[in-house]
Amino acid sequence: MRAILAGGGTGGHVIPALAIANQLKKNYGAEVLFIGTARGIENRLVPAAGYPLQLVRVGALKNVSLMTRAKTAFDLPRAVWDAGRMLNEFAPDVVIGVGGYASGPAMLAAVVKHIPTLAFEPNVVPGFANRVVARLVSGAAVHFEETAKYFRRAEVTGVPVRQAFFEIPVLEPNKKPGRPPTVLVFGGSQGAHAINEAMIRCLPELRRQAPGIHIIHQTGEGDYNDALAAYHSLADTTGESAEVFKFIEDMPAAFAQADLVVCRSGASTVAEITAAGKPAIFVPFPRAADDHQRVNAEVLERAGAAVVVEELKLEGVWLAETIAALLGDPARLARMSEAARGLAHPNAARDIAAMAARVAGVEQS
Repeated sequence: MRAILAGGGTGGHVIPALAIANQLKKNYGAEVLFIGTARGIENRLVPAAGYPLQLVRVGALKNVSLMTRAKTAFDLPRAVWDAGRMLNEFAPDVVIGVGGYASGPAMLAAVVKHIPTLAFEPNVVPGFANRVVARLVSGAAVHFEETAKYFRRAEVTGVPVRQAFFEIPVLEPNKKPGRPPTVLVFGGSQGAHAINEAMIRCLPELRRQAPGIHIIHQTGEGDYNDALAAYHSLADTTGESAEVFKFIEDMPAAFAQADLVVCRSGASTVAEITAAGKPAIFVPFPRAADDHQRVNAEVLERAGAAVVVEELKLEGVWLAETIAALLGDPARLARMSEAARGLAHPNAARDIAAMAARVAGVEQS
């Protein structure tokens, strides 16, 4: 079996794509080629994982200036042509679009050449590239039931997540003694300035309303020093504890310690929340394309697994009161934990690989 995975840009696209590639290689002995762009994180992650990567030149069409859109429109035919040449050379049995800049040209080229195609869509509302090809692809693997309506043939597979997240036990109504109530705060690998600021502002009130709380906070590079100083200052007066990191290497271990998570609601984060069965306070990134983070978060809120607050309404006292109220209600946290785990998809990579093989007409090796 020969498969092309096209797309990238961010870890939310590339990390699941690598999991799919690994599963294709394991189950079907697949040879895999990635198609990306020079500006994406795929340039670091894909070669490091041992897969070949070829590049097309194409930019953004959404949430950019008129000049950028014009340049992208000018580059797009060439990108489709280049992607088509790569398809001719590699001769794939299937092309899998994972979203991002390179996904559209490669998927369009595959459709024109009548090569089987599979769209992978981790958000509730498909990204621009997947919306363009939604009615043309052979099949679609989606994270949410609500997303299936955008495609002709779709299956709910979920998003591939590291197995370590699924091994974290769900919360129990009767909290085990000897461990302080713990909150994990992060905003993606680069941090989230609005969340960092709100946490710093709410610390005195939070310590008053939730004495003994332990906070694990990934800030990113930019806010690390300010956050560290704020936590140290409070620790000097209260003796209470916090762990502050620019970047957390072992995120499953941090999740395992947490009773509650405060975070953004990108597709990969939402998938990790459900896999780990963790209650969440989601602060969607307001400038995400098509406002997809808010829509993602609201799905979990409706299921009883999360609380959603808009960034513009993120105020220190409110955040402190919400965290304290949730930590003070172990029964509610346990219900949220069960609801989150109920949305998890532990076999996502396997199921997506199986879909790709089916549309390609390939048997498992």
